[in-house]
Amino acid sequence: MQFTKSLLLLAALTTGSLAHRVHGHARRQSPAATSSAVPSSSGSSSGGSWTATPASGSYSTAGFGASTANSGSDITYQGNVGNPWGSNIIEVSESDASNYKYVAAISGQNTEAWTVVFWNKYGPDGKMDGWYGNAATKYVAFDDDTNGGFAAAPGSIPTDSGGGYASTWGEFDFGSNGNSGWSGFDVSAIVAQNAGLTVQGMKMCDVFSGTCSTITPGAASVDNAYTTAETDIGGIGGNISGDGPVRIAVTIDYSG
Repeated sequence: MQFTKSLLLLAALTTGSLAHRVHGHARRQSPAATSSAVPSSSGSSSGGSWTATPASGSYSTAGFGASTANSGSDITYQGNVGNPWGSNIIEVSESDASNYKYVAAISGQNTEAWTVVFWNKYGPDGKMDGWYGNAATKYVAFDDDTNGGFAAAPGSIPTDSGGGYASTWGEFDFGSNGNSGWSGFDVSAIVAQNAGLTVQGMKMCDVFSGTCSTITPGAASVDNAYTTAETDIGGIGGNISGDGPVRIAVTIDYSG
């Protein structure tokens, strides 16, 4: 498996590898942040060294660029997008992952190559369009106050009529300065469904609490996740209070 680094990271994934508009994670910014999501099915994410945290309580920032100031609130909140843009989301090795505060481990049930693309909610031009071909992608570490998402699909990522990524999405906030340090995540089929395209399976789980957000192929089963029916509902997914470390296990091509 090869990784090509530009502003962000792009990778084609095979089994055992790696590891819409802004809706779920953005709406978690304000009123929904006052309550945690009820844990759904416990994650099947494997434990291991990447889930550990430094005994010293000090976290690595190696590889990150400079942090950028936040602005806005609620749906328009813009967190740290890295300077240079995208340097707030980096690939790290399994052995180094435990040194970082916010980490996602991505694995798959897929038997064919998949592509996973990460982005910031806000693109390099400062507009809320980070999902329009601005690619940031094993183990992925996130800097403080990072909010964005990722798309995953076999082969290449399909796009909608506007050029936005239109597969199943994972969304995230990590240590939001605009939300008292809360973190959150969810799986979303909204963009894929709005575009009339295939909904891929995906599972995201908070390793520490067991809270998960899952969608199976075709949205046949949806648990604590977003479809078009939940577009206007905030707080679905995992909501993590405090300013502690977060470990998210992601399974692409999840089938239940």
